[in-house]
Amino acid sequence: MNEEPDDASAPMERAAVDPARGDGVPAEASADRSSGVLSRIQAVLGAHRLATAIGAGALGLLLLGGGALAIGAAVRTPPAATPVAATTPAAPTPDPRPTPEAAAAAVALRICSVAEFASDPRLAELQAQVVNAGTGEVLFDRGGSTPSRTASVMKVLTSAAALAVLGPDFRATTTVVKGAEPGTAVLVGGGDVTLSRTPSGDEGVYPGAAHLDDLAAQVRTAWDADPANPPLTRLVLDASYFGGEEWQPSWNLKERDDGYMSNITALMVDGDRDDPYSNTSFRSDDPIGRAGEAFAEELGGIETIERGTAPAGAAQLGAVSSPTVAQLVDKALVVSDNTVAEMLARLVAIRSGAGNGFDAINAGVLAGLAGYGVDTTGITIVDGSGLSDDNAVPPSYLTRLFQKIAAREGQLGVLLDGLPVAGERGSLSYDDRFTGDNAVADGQVIAKTGWIDTGYTLAGVIHAADGTTLTFAIYALGDVSDDAKQAIDTLATGFYRCGAQLSNR
Repeated sequence: MNEEPDDASAPMERAAVDPARGDGVPAEASADRSSGVLSRIQAVLGAHRLATAIGAGALGLLLLGGGALAIGAAVRTPPAATPVAATTPAAPTPDPRPTPEAAAAAVALRICSVAEFASDPRLAELQAQVVNAGTGEVLFDRGGSTPSRTASVMKVLTSAAALAVLGPDFRATTTVVKGAEPGTAVLVGGGDVTLSRTPSGDEGVYPGAAHLDDLAAQVRTAWDADPANPPLTRLVLDASYFGGEEWQPSWNLKERDDGYMSNITALMVDGDRDDPYSNTSFRSDDPIGRAGEAFAEELGGIETIERGTAPAGAAQLGAVSSPTVAQLVDKALVVSDNTVAEMLARLVAIRSGAGNGFDAINAGVLAGLAGYGVDTTGITIVDGSGLSDDNAVPPSYLTRLFQKIAAREGQLGVLLDGLPVAGERGSLSYDDRFTGDNAVADGQVIAKTGWIDTGYTLAGVIHAADGTTLTFAIYALGDVSDDAKQAIDTLATGFYRCGAQLSNR
C-alpha cells in the first residue's frame, strides 16, 4: 500500500492563512527623536496588521526600550571641564549607533502561525520541521530530530544514494549465455525489474524498458549461427545476483496481494505484475519462474526450465539493458514504484561492496549518502521503498538533504525533477491532494508523498508566497486514516503562505 491510490476523497475545506509581516524599527539614542520612533511604529502598525497579541506586545516592549534609551541620553550630565594646555583639537568621535540593518535584524519577528493546522487531530503524532533553504534557519520544529518511519519518503534517500553510487546513466543488464550442457541457455538476471514481456514498441508501466522478444531474437540468431549447436531445449534461470530473502520480514504480505510490491529478485518481468500496463497489479510469489516461462515462450522449443547458475566464462548469446538510473529515479518518485526503489537500493548495496541482500541496504545507502555532507547519525534503513515500520529517519535529515536537492548539488537535480508537484504531477496531482483552499499552493510544493498503515508523510521543497524557498518534512504517525493527507496538505499550505515569517509557536 505505501502510496496514495488513484481514487479521490472529498476535499476538506480550510480557511486561508494570511501571513502578517513585522518590520524592525531601530531605537534612537536621543530624546528629541522619541516622537520619530513612535511615528514610524504607528506607520508600521497601520501598514501591516499584526495577527497576534504576541507581535503587538513585542513591539510595545521595543517602544519602551527605545524610550528608556532616549530618556537616559537626555538626563546624562557631561563631566566638568578641566583646563589643559593649548593643543591641536582632536577630530570628534562619532556617536556609535546601530545600523538600520542591524537594528532591523535585532527586532525582526516571525509572527505567521500555523499552530491551528499543526494541532489537527488527523495528524495524530506529528513530527515536522521547516528550514529556510537560503539561510539554513529552522523556522518550525515539532520533534524534528527524532528518527521515525518515513513511508515512501524513504525513496528520496534511496534515489540520492543511487545517483551518487551508480550515476544517472547506469543501466542494469540482463544476459543470456550458453549453458554447460548441450542444448542449454542460461537467462542471467542483472537486477532489472523493468524487463518486459510486452512486445517491443508496446510500453507497459516502465518507459524505455527492455523487452524479452528482443532478447530472444538475439539468442536465436546467435544459437543458429553455430551449426554445431543441438536444438535449444533447456533454459536455466540464474537469479543469484541478489541474495538472501525475497520478502523483507517486516513487510505486510497484503502489499503484494494488493499490487503494491513484488518479491525482490534479480530476475523478473514487469515488476512481476499480473497486468504489465497497470502500476497497481497483483504480484506472484514466484517472479523468477514467471520470467522464465515468459522467456521460454518467446524462444520457442524449450522443454525444460530449471534454476541454476551460469558457468564461468560462458559465451554470451544476447543482452538487453534497463532504463537509466535517472529514468528509474523518476519512476520511483513520481508514482512511488516500490519495486524500482528496491532495485535501486540493492544495486547501490552491491556496487558499494556492502552485500546483495536486504541486510546490506543500510550500509550501502548510507555510504552513498555520505558524500552529500549531511549527518546520518541515528538513521536506520531497512529497505529502499519505505514499506517497513522499522525504518528511522529524522525530519531534520530530510530538510537538510532537500537543501542540497533544491540547489541541484551534484546529480541531485535529477531527483528534484522527478518529484511530484502539487496539482501538476504524480502523486500530488491526484484529485484528493491540494484541493479547495490548499490549491493556492499548486505548482509550488514539490515533494515526495508517503503512506503506510501507521503513517502518512510528505517532504520536499516549497516556493513560498513571499519568494522564500523552504525545505520541509511532515510525518503524521500512529492511528491515522486517509484524511491525514488533507491535514498534511493544509499544514504545508500554511508553510507556503507564511514563508520566511513562519512562527514556531
